[in-house]
Amino acid sequence: MKKIVFGILLSLLFSACGRKGETSSVSPAKINLYALWYHQPATIWDEALPVGNGRLGAMGFGGVYDERIQLNEESLWAGQNVNVNNPNALKDLPKIRELVFEGNIKEAYELGNKSLLGTPPRFRSYQTLGDIYLSFDSLAPTTYYQRELFLNYGISRTVFTIDGITYTREVFASALDNIIAIRFTADKPGAINLKIALHRKQDATLKTENNQIIMTGQIIDKPDKERGPGGKHMKFAAKLKAMNKGGEINAYDSLLIVKSANELDILFTAATDYNIDKLDFDRSIDPLSVCNGILQKAEQKSFARIRESHIRDHASVFNRVQIDLGGKMLDTVPTDIRLDAVKNGGEDPGLIALYFQYGRYLLMGSSRSPGVLPANLQGIWNNHFQAPWNSDYHTNINLQMNYWPAEVCNLSETVEPLINSVDQWRKPGRVTAKEMYGCKGWAMHHATDVFGKTVPNADMRWGMSPLSGVWMTFPLWRHYQFTGDKEYLKTRAYPIMKEALAFVDDFLIGKDGFLVTNPSMSPENSYILEGKDYPCQLTYAPTIDNQTLMAHIDNCIEASEILGIDEGLRENWKQVRSKIPPVLIGKDSTIMEWMKDYKEWEPGHRHMSHLLGLYPLAQITPETPELFEAAKRTIEKRLKYGGGHTGWSRAWMINFFARLHEPETAYEHVMALLRKSTQSNLFDSHPPFQIDGNFGGTAGIAEMLLQSHNGIIQLLPALPSEWPHGSIYGLRARGGFEVDMEWKNGKLVSAAIHSGAGGNCKVNYQGITKEFTTQKGETYSFPTGFSFARLP
Repeated sequence: MKKIVFGILLSLLFSACGRKGETSSVSPAKINLYALWYHQPATIWDEALPVGNGRLGAMGFGGVYDERIQLNEESLWAGQNVNVNNPNALKDLPKIRELVFEGNIKEAYELGNKSLLGTPPRFRSYQTLGDIYLSFDSLAPTTYYQRELFLNYGISRTVFTIDGITYTREVFASALDNIIAIRFTADKPGAINLKIALHRKQDATLKTENNQIIMTGQIIDKPDKERGPGGKHMKFAAKLKAMNKGGEINAYDSLLIVKSANELDILFTAATDYNIDKLDFDRSIDPLSVCNGILQKAEQKSFARIRESHIRDHASVFNRVQIDLGGKMLDTVPTDIRLDAVKNGGEDPGLIALYFQYGRYLLMGSSRSPGVLPANLQGIWNNHFQAPWNSDYHTNINLQMNYWPAEVCNLSETVEPLINSVDQWRKPGRVTAKEMYGCKGWAMHHATDVFGKTVPNADMRWGMSPLSGVWMTFPLWRHYQFTGDKEYLKTRAYPIMKEALAFVDDFLIGKDGFLVTNPSMSPENSYILEGKDYPCQLTYAPTIDNQTLMAHIDNCIEASEILGIDEGLRENWKQVRSKIPPVLIGKDSTIMEWMKDYKEWEPGHRHMSHLLGLYPLAQITPETPELFEAAKRTIEKRLKYGGGHTGWSRAWMINFFARLHEPETAYEHVMALLRKSTQSNLFDSHPPFQIDGNFGGTAGIAEMLLQSHNGIIQLLPALPSEWPHGSIYGLRARGGFEVDMEWKNGKLVSAAIHSGAGGNCKVNYQGITKEFTTQKGETYSFPTGFSFARLP
């Protein structure tokens, strides 16, 4: 049986409940406890359990005799900020455009790789900070073992018994105190004997003093013609402070040796000299001084106070949303066993609810203050020096997908690091727009790093996505849609959106009566030119670009109308909008991915970029029936040829089918995500680990239960028969609304809508739409057994 001692944790959780904002809107009686748990330690990194506070991350293995806690600091990157815009770009751009229009794609590709790619074409990687190792002096066998991760209060715990003594180790990442904290206790006095080590494989030195281990270092990059010049680059530091009750702590070389302690507390923090305002390291920042300041403040508090304030803070955000899909009886089964059962064909709605909440937990841990950077390809958790895809910011679907659940899942503040980063990327983006294209505004392409690289990266086959900056404005606009914050729209979002549109206005070029992008591509798919036998990527006006342009122009027009400004520009934008090519349907009745009805090189490709208009946009809906049916056939074709095979691609499928109002098919893809692309610690597997699948999956589950695009809140739009009874509290809808729902036998039995901004509310359930006016701060409740037709 699962052994969880809740005690004071429960009371702390319940005390953190209130109306949305600083605290949860869910009443204490409706709070569920969500935990991952196991009967054995992790043997590999992909089985370890994550904690994070937005800036610091840790992966605990739950070892008994030798524990490893792998560490990250969000800004620890190799490389540097240099202008990598290609000096040949502006000169050769007209020729490349001419070649694309003429269909000489191979020549355009070769010239583009020479003249448009960055110089150098690639950048370096986000890096692991290192590891804390705890080595225990006993080798006696364990008679009890359990490790667990409590999502509600952000604590990872390992409990084991040796020689009749039960040991408990807790790890958490406090956002309030900006630290990672570890507590080790035993139920017998004087039983804690261990060695503490802080380790990093390269570029660091260690020393001990006053029960502390201090790491200082500087990344030394080797010259690399693909990634740039070598040299001494980012500086970093880390500091570990051990505090014992009973016994003693002694230093030996770079180790701390604990003998006969009753309790052991460890406070850890780290810092770099990265300055996001400069998108570069800043030599006026002393990372060790930053660490000293953080720990000095933390040391003034008792560990119990640090822990209690962490739980209150974490729970006040996490507990805003509660979900119950049934299947709670399986909570007494270890998580890996539950997942294995699902992989072998079993059903487990409770595991789906846990997966949903885990996605929210991971976004909280990788994108919030005190962090300043958005969640990258691995969130914040990375054990490599050279990570897969650099653990970077891929802006041709992946970074966008990371934030799909943020607003609807009531984690609006997690978008703040993204908003700020997009704002900072405008600076190098202006240089790229001017030097590469001769355009006003700002632009970026398919991938970037903490130094703000905005040029095409790696190869034209992947990197030629000139509207990635425009695409990155969509989460900023969505933040306004959900919050209704006009001051934010006026001072932050709209200026970024408007400047991205300024680039578009200059970049578009006339072709056959349309305004089109050129050069561009449809990420990251290829087509076959008639009479050719090789894949082509470069093109003009791919469908994703046209959908992106229509959406962005519409957003800017609406924003300017809300703010009552830029009337003259608005009229020009409408003229540009009228000349964007429409979405077309091909001879096989699917949506065309390119302007011409090319044959696909890889019809089962993982990207489905030409369906951006279905989700996350809302251009393809039942109100556009021909496109809606064509979208269905497009997905059917993709799946027929093996599409959806990566974790994030499968997650996108869930959202597609939720928008298509096909609940059973959406559910099939939820199960496929668990069965084919989920590891034992519930991390998504691309493969390898890539966190966008977790976030996309969480967004998809929310989309099955609540949708709010195009001005209508849709309740239970894609509820599968496999979830006949359930509830969800605290989901957010556009317009500043918060929604609670309960259902039985597949039918909605109660709902409550809280209005955070006031104004008109239009609600739909099973084809019946009701509209009513709300007052800010009021909740409109419809009790069990209400008839939806009788809504006011």
